[in-house]
Amino acid sequence: MAKKGEVKKAVLAYSGGLDTSIILKWLVEEYGCEVVAFAADLGQGEELDFIPEKAKKTGASTCFVEDLREEFARDFVFPMFRANAIYEGRYFLGTAIARPLIAKKQMEIAKAEGADAVSHGATGKGNDQVRFELSYYHFDPAVKVIAPWREWDLNSRSALEEYARKHDIPIPTSKKFPWSSDRNLLHISFEGDILEDPMAEAPEQMYQMTVRPEDAPDEPEYVEIEFEMGNPVAVNGERLSPANLLAKLNELGHDHGIGRVDLMENRYVGMKSRGVYETPGGTIMEEAHRAVESITMDREVMHLRDSLMPRYAEMIYNGYWFAPEREAMQALIDDTQKCVNGVARIKLYKGHCRVVGRDSKTDSLFNLDYATFEADDVYNQADAEGFIKLNALRLRIRSIMRNK
Repeated sequence: MAKKGEVKKAVLAYSGGLDTSIILKWLVEEYGCEVVAFAADLGQGEELDFIPEKAKKTGASTCFVEDLREEFARDFVFPMFRANAIYEGRYFLGTAIARPLIAKKQMEIAKAEGADAVSHGATGKGNDQVRFELSYYHFDPAVKVIAPWREWDLNSRSALEEYARKHDIPIPTSKKFPWSSDRNLLHISFEGDILEDPMAEAPEQMYQMTVRPEDAPDEPEYVEIEFEMGNPVAVNGERLSPANLLAKLNELGHDHGIGRVDLMENRYVGMKSRGVYETPGGTIMEEAHRAVESITMDREVMHLRDSLMPRYAEMIYNGYWFAPEREAMQALIDDTQKCVNGVARIKLYKGHCRVVGRDSKTDSLFNLDYATFEADDVYNQADAEGFIKLNALRLRIRSIMRNK
């Protein structure tokens, strides 16, 4: 970890919110170093307005705002979705998958700017500190890391606000939305405030990426999504770039109230934490991907891949995107996706999306001659008797021995 007096220039992962604004000023005051602010555009929209101006007013020597939307979708979201990775069966990993990309670009800027340290605004209780720092060390094993939440004594909202007032840092005057949130092209997450009561329902005004399912259209909408080698490439026949495709699915999911999740998750540091998530486009994409896989993937290959998914999802959740075991598993996953080419038809209706059709012109393993319930000339049903008896042999022997 970095020590005060040793750092000349630090690159801060900067969102423009109260916490990272305070951290920016704190780094200047406490470490006496030059601070370069860096904000990643991952699809959070208007949240990035006035970021450079605000950073410089707070003490940054310069500020970079990098448009990473296409790289985020193509090189991080899509590989993860080729694996159908969902943490603890519920969470689409929208925050977790963004952190390695932010850290990657932050380290590139640090190298280009000649910085000798990097900093982030993650707390000492959360997962993000692990995700950021494991990624930092991947790119530079000797990098100095400054994690203010693990050093300072600003351990309450009132302490943060007092520090902000003292240093003329603007404080949001509205407490209408007191919970914390993190948004990108894949999702938005909410934590804190009312959500710290596990029995309290999330207020409707919290949701931003989806309409209330009860208010969604009374008529269902159908969407067709085309896949090539496990990646979505077109929506309703229109080919789109990865970021634009995900944005299009977000629009469809928004209109039909799709992708809301309220869960109690297990953090890597050991505690349970409640999160409310909206993942409209990702929810549709995962359903469609599974549909195309169902008609193109070999049964045992699919079952093998699925058996590895809890471990793969944990790697991403815990921050091991750049670890060799994740890369090795990704190679296996991508090999299984070579045949995942086809189209899925999805029905969207009042908070639900479900497969209603799937097809593959080149890689379908569905053969009507074998699967039909009508008369056929290719499958001798009498053969099933021997198949069943052979598979039942160990059960029959076990029963015989018990009866003795």
